Amino acid sequence: MPLVPSTSGARAPIDKTMPFKKPPTKAEIRAQLRAEIRAYLENGGKVAQIERGISGRDDNLPLRKVFFDAPKESRTYVTELVASVDARRKPAATKAPTPKAKKPRLKTLYDDFGEPLRKIWVED
Repeated sequence: MPLVPSTSGARAPIDKTMPFKKPPTKAEIRAQLRAEIRAYLENGGKVAQIERGISGRDDNLPLRKVFFDAPKESRTYVTELVASVDARRKPAATKAPTPKAKKPRLKTLYDDFGEPLRKIWVED
């Protein structure tokens, strides 16, 4: 028998004699319904024939709206409360921008005729 770890650390054997319960198939459900209807009719039950268009409701009133039947509630505005909370909040400390470290760059030197002479590194 395979072992399964338990919460206590000890291993308990798996019981394979109790398989998982499978849900009934559609054919089994239909057969069960037919058997129940047959038993109802055999024990004196009657099935009443209802005319088309007849409702099962007694009042014949339109259905009530379940979620929207309450009157509209007034809103509570909290702008003053939000303003007081914002006033108590400490302003965020702004850091002074740190100057960027100047990197040396390559500069090309030209002669009087626009021809490049040489390149030098310059720190600005």
